[in-house]
Amino acid sequence: MLKSREFGAFPIISPTFKYGFVVDTFEVNEGAVAPNTTMSGLFTGHNISTVEVEEMVAKSKGVFDISHNFRVGNKYAFFTERGESTPAHFVFEPSAYEYIVFDLKGETKVTKVVREITTKRSMIAGTIHASLWDAIISLGVGFDVAAKMEDALQFSVDFSHTQDGDEFKMIYDENFIDNSSFGAGQAYAAYYKQEDRESYVFWFEQGNYKGYYDIEGRPAQSTFLRAPVKFTRISSRYNLHRRHPILKRVRPHLGTDYAAPYGTPIYAIGKGVVVAAAYTKGNGRFVKIKHDKVYETQYLHMSKFAKGIKKGAVVAQGEVIGYVGSSGLATGPHVCFRFWKNGKQVNFLKQMLPRAKPLPDNVLPAFMEVRDQYLQLLNKKDKPAGEMASKALGSFAP
Repeated sequence: MLKSREFGAFPIISPTFKYGFVVDTFEVNEGAVAPNTTMSGLFTGHNISTVEVEEMVAKSKGVFDISHNFRVGNKYAFFTERGESTPAHFVFEPSAYEYIVFDLKGETKVTKVVREITTKRSMIAGTIHASLWDAIISLGVGFDVAAKMEDALQFSVDFSHTQDGDEFKMIYDENFIDNSSFGAGQAYAAYYKQEDRESYVFWFEQGNYKGYYDIEGRPAQSTFLRAPVKFTRISSRYNLHRRHPILKRVRPHLGTDYAAPYGTPIYAIGKGVVVAAAYTKGNGRFVKIKHDKVYETQYLHMSKFAKGIKKGAVVAQGEVIGYVGSSGLATGPHVCFRFWKNGKQVNFLKQMLPRAKPLPDNVLPAFMEVRDQYLQLLNKKDKPAGEMASKALGSFAP
């Protein structure tokens, strides 16, 4: 559609562009790849022959191999010149950040275009009533913002144990494509309050020091993650006098159960060596990891192991080792997580783990300066919880 604006007595017509084309000169057919749609079926349905499709595939391999990246949900557009029956151009979006242009007039040409991404410093703030995920989505931002919050605070906060009334804030880069908000970039500062406990993390980079640090300048990353699964809830706690839900008798429960849907990834809470990846009647499929001379962990009732997970495998902190299931003695999908200290099973949720050393004295002042700038923004009182503070933060870039 042509856009116009008045200039004296004469309107000036502004053309509308899409993917770099003036759409007013074309018939444009847009859509998204539907389930069971084949690439050849899509093209032949727009008067492009099988021979031409084969040429497109061959020409695209040096730029973008469409034959191996044609997936359900990908957006596309055919541009057909008015009065013609065969498209002059085809555009395919493998992601929101780029698109591929196929010029079909004459010899096929393929061009990859990377969209320009602009960022703006933003802040979210809110209160939890059900879960962090629900609270952040209710603010009108995407799932990736919730993921950024969890990643920043994963060593400080157990998000499977949120409570009604918990408060959170985060300063992050909001990505924009064509002036529309599209995803979250780097998170720079995050805050979480549960009852009287407050947790802060701040992103800091200087020389060899790069990552999240707590309010005292200690690395936020600790020896262990706070939980082996993300966005979940605790369904059963460590309890020496629990009545077993299947056996119907009192039997000590020496682990913590995290309920989650079938197939949810299970993560190694720390680096180590797999000492067992097996199946027993009670545990179902399980993995046991030795982290060092003191600590071991075990993950029960998996639906399956992750690729490469077997006895002797070396795993990194946060590596996927399996997927949630209900194998063995289990009433529903969950992971029973067990924690050993010096050969004895203990309650992981009550462990006081060793803290990392703070930044050295010659770096700490620079961190404190950045930290204090973020604290000033996080502690602003003039904005209601949940309001985006993009304008207030736009000029701030420590």
